Amino acid sequence: MRVALGIAYRGDGYNGWQSQRDGRTVQDALEAALAAFVAAPVRTVCAGRTDAGVHALNQVVHLDTAVEREAFSWVRGTNRYLPEDIAVQWAQAVPDDFHARNHARGRRYAYVLRESVARPALETGLVGWSFRPLDGEAMRAAALHLVGTHDFSALRSSECQAASPIKELRSVTITRRGAYWRFDFDGSAFLHHMIRNIMGCLVAIGQGRHPPGWMAEVIASRSRDAAAPTFSPAGLYFLGPYYDAALGIAEHTPAFDWLPA
Repeated sequence: MRVALGIAYRGDGYNGWQSQRDGRTVQDALEAALAAFVAAPVRTVCAGRTDAGVHALNQVVHLDTAVEREAFSWVRGTNRYLPEDIAVQWAQAVPDDFHARNHARGRRYAYVLRESVARPALETGLVGWSFRPLDGEAMRAAALHLVGTHDFSALRSSECQAASPIKELRSVTITRRGAYWRFDFDGSAFLHHMIRNIMGCLVAIGQGRHPPGWMAEVIASRSRDAAAPTFSPAGLYFLGPYYDAALGIAEHTPAFDWLPA
């Protein structure tokens, strides 16, 4: 049978999602826990690979297994073997042809940024930081240039393995609560470091170092050298993918209510 799981994790203690030889990745920890739970090797496929330091609220994975368990058993049984900063949030049986990555209709990310003279302490690793004041209207004006289908070559990592740099960014929403800014991104898919590179540009514009129209120039250049440096991964959260409603895949976990809105 094929099972889908929703995974939440803090990424600051791991070398990203994808399995590596050192074993210090989220995928390695999850697959070790699943193997301990079902007493057999398990391989997982995720909806979207995250970098080192990036968090997830609802990473969706699928796996194939000959072991039959109730949904709550997959959650509680796997979590028994996971470290405290990774936890299965939900589980459900899915059709045999379901694919966590290929069947996703889109993906959502959020970036949480603290604006203050002093650096974060309690939120270290959980928020980005700007010690200079930010102009929200300038950043929102710049974000309008991002929405739509574009060649995002200027905002991708040199190590990006995506077949095409052309992606659809469906919306960018920027809100503020007190000292905290939240940037929400909804797109078809994202390139390696794409959001962190976008954040570098938005913060540069928000701090007054470039006008909003500079974002359009960066995109048009198709050159990574034209954009701002890659921003910190600390405040980046993979909110998760979304699928055809008929599949009934959960798009919300309790951590959504914790993340600043």
